Amino acid sequence: MDLSYPIGKFQAPAAITPELRRAWIEELRTAPGRFRRAVEGLDDAQLDTPYRPGGWTVRQTIHHLADSHLHSYIRFRLAVTEDSPLIKPYDQVKWAELPDARSAPLEPSLQMLESLHLRWVMLLKTLSDDDFARTFRHPERGTVRLDTTLAMYAWHSRHHEAHITALRERNGWKTATTGTGLAASKG
Repeated sequence: MDLSYPIGKFQAPAAITPELRRAWIEELRTAPGRFRRAVEGLDDAQLDTPYRPGGWTVRQTIHHLADSHLHSYIRFRLAVTEDSPLIKPYDQVKWAELPDARSAPLEPSLQMLESLHLRWVMLLKTLSDDDFARTFRHPERGTVRLDTTLAMYAWHSRHHEAHITALRERNGWKTATTGTGLAASKG
């Protein structure tokens, strides 16, 4: 298994159908619960374990998800309300190294993801085919369609969830519901 890409690299679909969009929206709807289950019962030492050598810790990964998905939500809103707006990228590696991303408890980011995804899904369910064809301009990636961005963030959710669940599996860290007695994390 490729520890960097446990579910493979993102591949933009050749054709995007309303059915695919509905499936990706459903993935975003359920992602916060999957993130919460992925970290359930992990103690601080486990949360501070990198998912691969040289990779982020579980804690940094959850905080990254909150940061990244908030940016995407804002990009969707900008693209729906403006004509192909130029968005501002951010240095996700530097953000993951900030003290809060390295040491803050997970609960604020887990709650943020729950609330954010609730709002994001509400927005996504109101968008028309024409809305999903709208774009934003990324300084490094060029013009990006919203439907492709939706596909990418459904993948992004599964990608980082798999980082955590694969680490748990490799290290034999069962979930708290399996009766292994792992204490709930302070994080």
